[in-house]
Order: sequence, then C-alpha cells, then structure tokens
Amino acid sequence: MDSRPAAPPPPHNPEPKPKPKPKPEHRDLLNHVEAYLAKRDGVDKLLKISRYTAKLIIASSLLHSNPALSHRLKTFESSVGVSRKAFRLGKFVQDLNAFRNSHRHSKRDLLLSLIAHGGEGIYYFVEQFVWLAKSGLIDPKHVPIFQRISAWTEFVGYLGSVTMKIRDLRLMAEDEACLRGSVEIAGLRGVKCVEEEERLGKLREKRLMKKLSIVQDLADGVMALDDILDGKGPFSKPLFMASAGLLSALISTHKNWVSC
Repeated sequence: MDSRPAAPPPPHNPEPKPKPKPKPEHRDLLNHVEAYLAKRDGVDKLLKISRYTAKLIIASSLLHSNPALSHRLKTFESSVGVSRKAFRLGKFVQDLNAFRNSHRHSKRDLLLSLIAHGGEGIYYFVEQFVWLAKSGLIDPKHVPIFQRISAWTEFVGYLGSVTMKIRDLRLMAEDEACLRGSVEIAGLRGVKCVEEEERLGKLREKRLMKKLSIVQDLADGVMALDDILDGKGPFSKPLFMASAGLLSALISTHKNWVSC
C-alpha cells in the first residue's frame, strides 16, 4: 500500500471575465463626417440643402438688385437638380427590398406597404429616365411625360408612407404607455428598472424621429402635388415651395447623420 500523501488538487483559477469595452463618450467628428459622406443618401441630402437654399434665395427679394448673381444661382440650382437624379440610379431596389422585408400582418398592411414602397420605387425608377433625357441621351421631348409619371407615383408613395407612419406612431404610443406604467409601478415599490428606463428613452427617441419623418414626407408630398398641378395650386408660391424643400432636406440630413 502506498503511504505517500496524496497530491493537493491544483488551485482553481477561474478565467477572468472580459471587461466590456468602454463606449466612447464623443465620436470623432471627422470620422463621423467621413462615414456620412460615404453614404449615397448623405451626399444627396447635402445637394438637396444646396439646391433649396439657392431656390429660397432666388424666391426672396435679396437678389432683385443683382440679376447676374440671380442667373448664376438659377443655373446652379438647375445643375444640382440634375446631379441629384444621377445619385438615384438604382435606388428603386431599396424599395423592392423594403417591400419584400416588410412585416405584413393583414391585407391592409400589405396594401399600405404596396402603396408606399411601390409608389416610391416607381418614382425612383422613372427618375432615371428623366435624368437620361435631361442629360441628352434620350430625346428631351419625353421629359414632360416622365416628370408627370414620377410626380404622381411620388405623391401616391408619400400618401402610403404617411399612413403607415401614423399607424406606427399609435403602436409606439401604446408600447410607451405600457412601459411607462411598469416603470412607475416599480418606482412606487422602490425597485430600480434601469433596463426598462433605457428602453423607454430609446422608444421616445424613436417616436420623435418618426414624427420628424412624417413632417418630411408631408413637405415632399406638397412639392410633388405642386409638380402635378404644374405650379398652379393655391399654395404654389416659390418661397413656400423652397421652404418646404429646405425643411425636408434638413430633416433627412439629420436622420442620416444620426444613423451613420
């Protein structure tokens, strides 16, 4: 019989848990700008701001005493408008994917999704031919019919989009009310719900972005309706149209800036 004492078991050294990487408090501005400009929508929205700022200046009384500068701004505005159409090449594919990936729980949801994504998708598809016609590859005589089709489909798409977003806002409001009630009840019991409070804050931010998106769609929809009416509607004032376009551009720029 072996009388040697048994060897002590090796000490248990649990592997240290990896420390979570600290989140940067402030993102580097230049890196953020680079990421923003790398996106097609980012550049497109900057062009949109430039175009409607020029339109706003032209529509105001600032350049009545300087017709040469006014002419240059009109040329710039027209050139930027054509350039923006080039940035939309193939953009209709986004609407095809959005329609394919949308959650449709009823026939009503299917119809709204078809109107919103279908209308916008056809609009972007036709805009490619508008760009080709204005660039000289297609006979310019086709421009009016292309523009009328794009204006109608754009307007229909915004109607569907606004309807869908209003429905989403109602669902978000219900979720926020339930979550807020849970947080308040936990607070009365002296229980901290850090996770629920964070979810509530994110939900409120999401609702705010959705409201801004509705304002943007309404502004763009008004401009599409103005195109349908050939600038002869009761609201077809150059200053008003330019302001609506600039408002839409600023909101979409903010959305793209936050998301990148």
